Amino acid sequence: MDNDKVEGRIHGEQPEPAEQDSLLMRLVFMLIIAVMISLAQTVLGVMTLIQFVIMMFNTSQPNERLSESGTDLGIWIAKAARYQTAASNVKPWPWTDLD
Repeated sequence: MDNDKVEGRIHGEQPEPAEQDSLLMRLVFMLIIAVMISLAQTVLGVMTLIQFVIMMFNTSQPNERLSESGTDLGIWIAKAARYQTAASNVKPWPWTDLD
C-alpha cells in the first residue's frame, strides 16, 4: 500500500460536521468509541498472531489482504483517537464513511 495514500486517508479532507454535538452527546460517543477501540485492539492482536503463523509457513511472506486489513484498522484507530482527544469533531466509522 502506498504511504502517500495512507497519509491522505489519515490526514486528508474530512468535512467537519455542520453543528457540534453537546458535551453530553460527545461523552456518549466517546464511551461507545472507547469500547470499539478496545475491540479493535483485540482484533489487531488476533490478526498479528495469524499473520505471524502465515509468515512462519510461507517463507516470511505476509498475507497481503491481511496486511491491508491491518492498515485499514490502524487508520480507523487513528481517526477514533483523533475524535477521542478532540483533535477532530469527525466521528469514525460507522458514523462516517469507512474510506
